[in-house]
Amino acid sequence: MLKLFMSLLFLIVIGYYGYRFIQVLLKMRKAKQDVILPIKDEEIAAIRTYQQRTVKLPTYTEQKAGIIMYSLTLLFVIAMFFIGIVSTEFQLSFYPLIFIPLLHTQNFLDLFAVMDDGILCGTRFVAWERIKSFEFVRIDINHKYYGFSKEVNDTYELRIKAKFHSISCIVTTDEVKEKLNNVLNEHVR
Repeated sequence: MLKLFMSLLFLIVIGYYGYRFIQVLLKMRKAKQDVILPIKDEEIAAIRTYQQRTVKLPTYTEQKAGIIMYSLTLLFVIAMFFIGIVSTEFQLSFYPLIFIPLLHTQNFLDLFAVMDDGILCGTRFVAWERIKSFEFVRIDINHKYYGFSKEVNDTYELRIKAKFHSISCIVTTDEVKEKLNNVLNEHVR
C-alpha cells in the first residue's frame, strides 16, 4: 500500500515538473512577439539569474543546452523509477534518492523575460495574476550574493513572490531596475 502511494506521489511530482517544462517551452515559442523586457543587448547584459552569468534570450537556440540537460534529467529520473519498479529489490528508501536530481533543475536555463502574460524565470512561468508582491533588495556586504562578482556588488536583487513560490534575478543597472519597476507596478496589483 505504501509502495503504491509513493509511486502515485512520484508520478504526480514528475507530471508537475513535466508540465512546467512544457509550459516554459510553449512560452518560449511565442516569446519573440510577447517579450517586454529584456529586448536590447544592454538590458540582457544587466539581468542575471546567477551571480556570474547573464541571461540569454528566450529562444530555443539560446537555451539549447539547458533544454537538453533538463530533458535528460527528467528522462533519467523516469528511467530510474521504472527500473526500480521492475527490480524485485526495490525499497521505499529509493524514492527520495530519485528526487535528488530534480532539486536544482531550475538552474539549467539562463532565462528571465518579462512577457505580456507573465514572467519566465529559469524553468518557471509565473502569470501576472499569481504574483503577490515584488521588491528590490540592495546587494550590499551583508547580502548572500555580495563578493561573487564585481558587477553584482552594490546592485539589486529583484525578488518576486508568487502564491506558492518565489523567483529572483539580479539587476546590475539603475536604468533596467527602473524599467522593471515600471512594468511590474503596471501589472502587479
